[in-house]
Amino acid sequence: MKKILVIGSTGQIGSELTAELRARYGGDNVVAGYILGAEPKGELAAGGPSAVADVTNGEQLAAIVKEHNIDAIYNLAALLSVVAEQKPRLAWKIGIDGLWNVLEVARENNCAVFTPSSIGSFGPNTPHELTPQDTIQRPRTIYGVSKVTTELLSDYYHTKYGVDTRSVRFPGLISYVTPPGGGTTDYAVDIFYAAVRGEKFICPIAEGTRMDMMYMPDALRAAIELMEADPAKLIHRNGFNVTAMSFPPEKIYAEIKKRVPDFEIEYQVDPLKQAIAESWPDSLDDTAAREEWGWRPNFGIGAMTRDMLEKLSAKLLNK
Repeated sequence: MKKILVIGSTGQIGSELTAELRARYGGDNVVAGYILGAEPKGELAAGGPSAVADVTNGEQLAAIVKEHNIDAIYNLAALLSVVAEQKPRLAWKIGIDGLWNVLEVARENNCAVFTPSSIGSFGPNTPHELTPQDTIQRPRTIYGVSKVTTELLSDYYHTKYGVDTRSVRFPGLISYVTPPGGGTTDYAVDIFYAAVRGEKFICPIAEGTRMDMMYMPDALRAAIELMEADPAKLIHRNGFNVTAMSFPPEKIYAEIKKRVPDFEIEYQVDPLKQAIAESWPDSLDDTAAREEWGWRPNFGIGAMTRDMLEKLSAKLLNK
């Protein structure tokens, strides 16, 4: 990768990924793509070039790619799971019609493309414990359906046209930088905000509901390391299971309470979020990622909890 376009650069993943890519490759070599109304601010705006990059506008994407000599695209445009269920047509328009535009631009301009998939690509009939890399994928949410389509369409463009497409199936992502934006696993971020603010946490997910999770620094590394991997060693491409930890709400609560003894939790289960959570895997088998491009997480639940509380406290209490 020499010149990179990040589509969705101001989102939950994009804002941190753009900064990390600029740190590695130089600010001038990473274009922060955004939609009107979600313009880059602060360091994200000052750290390098930016451009309006709406995935539903293929001509606009092509113009950016040509102007900046882009050879790699990180396509992060999507609606998260809960929001997507409320706006299924928009979720498809952004996630699939938009991906088609990205892949066409990549085909015409010889770009590599990273488009993240998700544990949401699995469904209730998928094995829930150590979900295999290759297994049944029959999700019942539009978010999941779009992610399976993302994987298949990306593989199609690689097989038919030779486009260098790659993706990982992200678990729930935990970050102190950007607030969550409507995902089923967002409670695992919200719980830290409540703890730091000294508030009781109202948990929308039932006790005992395990889901795979990952700390954002590991997620950024996974995306970048996969794109840097030797293509000759990649068998699966779209998309790799990656994981770091798996826990139910009561476990992350217990970890936080070790460091915030007065912290309290109350369960008020959200039926939609709970139904989605129960259809997803409890844990993933990421052997393929480990063997094909050397994936290894750096953060477990303890290290992640310590770092989240430290960083979030500095962010919220030292303003």
